[in-house]
Amino acid sequence: MEFKKLEIKQDGSWFKRLITSAHFKKSILFILIGATAGFIFTYFSEGKEFSQIASKDIYTNMFTGAFVGFFLTNSPCARGKC
Repeated sequence: MEFKKLEIKQDGSWFKRLITSAHFKKSILFILIGATAGFIFTYFSEGKEFSQIASKDIYTNMFTGAFVGFFLTNSPCARGKC
């Protein structure tokens, strides 16, 4: 009877596995796209020069866009669990 030696590779830390996962990269990409879309929406919807737009409005719309991007990749329906 022959036995093969089982070789177990180290997976590394959980943080390294998280950063290198495809889902994490997709989430970051959608968050950045959402924040950019929020900024563009603020810039074009105000109809003012950039220096006249309140930074609070810009940050609010960028945060909302980033949240939408995060929700699109991490909602139960996006992960096929509806």
